[in-house]
Parts: sequence; C-alpha cells; structure tokens
Amino acid sequence: MASVPSLASTLQQLLADALTAALPEAGPADPLLRRSDRADFQANGILALAKKLKGNPRELAAKVTDALPAGELVKGVEVSGPGFLNITLTDRAITETLAARAADGERLGVPANADAGTTVIDYAQPNVAKEMHVGHLRSAVIGDAMVQILEFTGETVVRRHHIGDWGTQFGMLIQYLFEHPGELRREGDEAADGEAAMSSLNRVYKASRALFDSDEEFKARSRDRVVALQAGDPETLALWQGFVDESKIYFYSVFDKLDMEIHDPDIVGESGYNDMLEETCRILEETGVAVRSEGALCVFFDDVKGPDGNPVPLIVKKTNGGYGYAATDLSAIRDRVRNLKADTLLYVVDARQSLHFKMVFETARRAGWLNEDVTAHQLAFGTVLGKDGKPFKTREGTTVRLEDLLDEAVERATAVVREKAGKVGLSEDEIVENGRYVGVGAVKYADLSTSAVRDYKFDLDQMVSLNGDTSVYLQYAYARIRSILRKAGDAKPVAHPELELAPAERALGLHLDQFGAVLSEVAEGYEPHKLAAYLYQLASHLTTFYDQCQVLSEDNPAEVVENRLFLVELTARTLHQGMRLLGIRTPERL
Repeated sequence: MASVPSLASTLQQLLADALTAALPEAGPADPLLRRSDRADFQANGILALAKKLKGNPRELAAKVTDALPAGELVKGVEVSGPGFLNITLTDRAITETLAARAADGERLGVPANADAGTTVIDYAQPNVAKEMHVGHLRSAVIGDAMVQILEFTGETVVRRHHIGDWGTQFGMLIQYLFEHPGELRREGDEAADGEAAMSSLNRVYKASRALFDSDEEFKARSRDRVVALQAGDPETLALWQGFVDESKIYFYSVFDKLDMEIHDPDIVGESGYNDMLEETCRILEETGVAVRSEGALCVFFDDVKGPDGNPVPLIVKKTNGGYGYAATDLSAIRDRVRNLKADTLLYVVDARQSLHFKMVFETARRAGWLNEDVTAHQLAFGTVLGKDGKPFKTREGTTVRLEDLLDEAVERATAVVREKAGKVGLSEDEIVENGRYVGVGAVKYADLSTSAVRDYKFDLDQMVSLNGDTSVYLQYAYARIRSILRKAGDAKPVAHPELELAPAERALGLHLDQFGAVLSEVAEGYEPHKLAAYLYQLASHLTTFYDQCQVLSEDNPAEVVENRLFLVELTARTLHQGMRLLGIRTPERL
C-alpha cells in the first residue's frame, strides 16, 4: 500500500516553506490554499501576514513567489488583487500523481489514518415483533456508509445494532403465546422467509393486543409475565427468545433487500445489558452523579429545563423500580468502553432524540466513562418527508413499510433499466439484477446526498431519473466508461506525463486527486453527503470531458488515446470505490 500525497498537500508544503524563507520574522504561517476558478489553486494567506507585519501585501506576495522553487510542480504564479497568489500546476505533475494513484490498487493512493482507533457504531435499530418502516431507513443507510468509510480510512469498527427486544410489551406477547402454544409457528410447510415471519408476528401481536385491551385478568397475567421475564424465568425466556428469533428472520430479509450485511454477533439489543443495569445505577448513586428525587433515581442539568422553566432530569431508575432507557444506554457505554475498548462511540439516531443523548453523554462524562480519550457523538438525522413536505405516510395515513418502499423503488428502476436494455443487449437476468442495484442505490443515494441532519423529500420519480444528482446518473457514468474500455480493443490505459492536457482533462485530473482529502473530511466530520457530492462532481467533470475530448478517435495519436483511456479508467475506479463506500453497486453494463 503506497499512500500518495495529493497535489494540494504538496503545494501547501511548498508554499509554507516559501513563506518561511521569504518572511522568517513571521514564523510558521498557513498559506490558506484552496481550489480556484482563476487558476488551479489560490493562496490567500499573505493578506493576514501583511496585516500582522504591517507590510504591503503585493510586495510580500512577490517575495513569496520568488522563494518558490522552480520545479516539476508549479508552472506559473500570478499575484492578483491585494496579494492573492493564483497558482497553475504543470500537466506533468497532475498526470504523474494520478499514475501513482492508479498503481495503488483499490486504495487509489489514499493513506490510512495514522491516528486510527476503535469506533463502535450504533445503527440500524429495529424493534422485535414490529415491522420496519420508513423511519428505520436513515439509521441503517447512514450507519452502513459510515462503517465502510471509517474502515477504509483505517479505523477498527465494531458494529452494534441496539434492537428493541425488551420491555413491558413482551409480557403481553409472551403471556398470549403461553396460553396459545404454537401460534408463532408458520402454516404448514411455509419456509422461514421474512414475509412469513412478519405475518406470524403480526398475527400474535394483534390477537394479544385485542385480548390485553378487553380482558382485565389477561392484562394482570401479562404484567406478572413481565416480572417473570425480568427475573429470568427459563420458560418465559424461551418464549421471549422465540419472538427474537422470528424477528431476526424478518430483519435479515429487509436488510438483504437493502443490500446490507448484518451479522448475528453485532446484534446486541436492550436485553444484552440487563445484568449491568443495577450496577450502573449503584455507581451513579454512590458517586453522586445521580440523586433520588420523588422516589426515582435522576441526573439533573443546569441547562435542561422544561417549558415551565423547571429542570428536566434524566430518569435512570423509575419510582416503581423499573429501569428507563437511560440505564440501558449508560450500561451500553460502560460495556463499549470497558469491554470493546472503544475510543469513539458513534450513535446514528434520529435528531428528535438529541436531548436524550446529550444528557446520557454528559452523565457518562460525569461518571468518568467518557473523557478526553473516549468520546461519544450522535450522528443525528432528520425525517423522511413525502412530496407534500409532511412526514412520509401511506394514503391511509399509516407509516410506510420499508419493504414496500424498497419494492416500489426496484420496480421503478427496473422499468428504467429495461427501457435502455436493448441498446446494450442486457439479458432478462441482468435487467432484474441491475434493476435491484439501481433501485436500492437510488434510495440510498437520495438519503446520503442530503446532509444527515436535514429532512429530505422522498420522490421516487426524481430518484430514478437519469438526469441530475442521482445515483443512476453516477451508475450510468461508470457503465459508460466500462463500455469505452471494452470498445478500446488493443488500446490500453497508459499514463503519458509528457503530454499537454486539455482544460477538461486538467479539471477531471485535479478532481480525481482530491478523493483522499474528501474521504478524510467525511470520516472526521461523519458527513457522508460530502462523499456523495464529490462523486456527483466527478461524474459532471467526466461528462464535460466526454463533450470536449474524444477518447477513441482515429484522429488522435496513440499516446493521446492511451492517456485519455487512463483518465477515464481511473475515474471509473474512483466512482466504483466511492459508491461502494456509500453501499451502492456499480453495474458493469447498464
């Protein structure tokens, strides 16, 4: 693995050295380098230096320009305005850097983070015995992308799916199953598929709920059953396990539709922390972090008040001795820090739970479980809205089932793929497979291309459109390159650093070189939408390049054809890797 310094980082260092050489009295200074429309890069740092040294910024800029070494990297420097430096790089430097990236296999010269640690990501949190709906989409999609991105940058990632598998509702379900044995079994020879599993869970849920609401004695027996469950009664636990197992069959079928891998050891639900709850409460009370208030164990905060102006506490243990969500979440933090050796805890959770997590994290800090070396972050996300800008619902006003939404996306995408299939000669199997990749990719990309904390509108027509900022546009860009490479015959992708580059080639090359820097920013700020934006811009640069620079032209010398094949091939590999990190497939033919 050979990490390749980006052109920007090499230029940044050259400029910093030139600043020090020209102005030793200034000490270390940041040249404030950024991409520019007027040249390849612009350095704006001299203005601040001139103010500090009470000098003329244009004169200082000229001094710095003279101190820049003549070499392979910088082609020209122009001083503009009040001391800005407009810098143009040599074509050779661009091509040679890209050739080094191309030689580094799948990593494309992207360095692994030298300070990598262990991150536990809590995402995709469905509830046992309940259907997954559109509200579960974002946690799964954003979490899965962050897992892939962090692992690629060198982080050790531990996945955790904190499923809702505990609580008072299980008393009702288990008691019903106790009194109606065999109800959870499927009819006849039904296979253990997700649809059948959810169907039997729904049947039991509806029947037990009807009984619970109409029969006071059954309600009392259900409450006793909760006590038996919490006390670890073997028969009760066995029936509870049946619900969990049946739910997992269903979960896995939905995650499979999402083209997402979920592994059994990664599922540690609320029940996984039961044995720690009492000790967590005891530690918090003994250390004075939590106090008794009206019979409950609470943590108070100066800056958290209700509408009436009174403090709103985090309730760790209720007045009746039951445990709140906070006890489970705090126990999970203890487990993840102590047993999983996490440096970072990342929670991909709905923005509406921000206050809860703010209080949980602050409590864990007061208890010493979080500190300078171990930090926790909520990657908060907004709501999925319908076209009308209101929370996404069915016509009947119920929450949209996640499976229905994915099925419709795949159906729409398959129709789009089928329309184009004749031109590239796709078989029926390829149409079906690509329809799935395009449909699921469309849903994921729409989610990931929006800043997580913002709400976004779920518009399938827009999502599967070939135009605009959609995954289909990116997938077609990739497939188009693969088609060109197949048509190239004997011509092979080869970098030719001696060649001059056309403006569209330079723009594409400079954008390709930013891949590693973008991934570093995305990993540091937990912002996958920035990777989506980078890939869309890459596909846009590619479109401009196609329009202005013909790749396979008999009028072009062989080395121009090879160099352009090299550029598009590296673009395809970057698109493929970037989309893979977002959890989206790139079919070879579309």
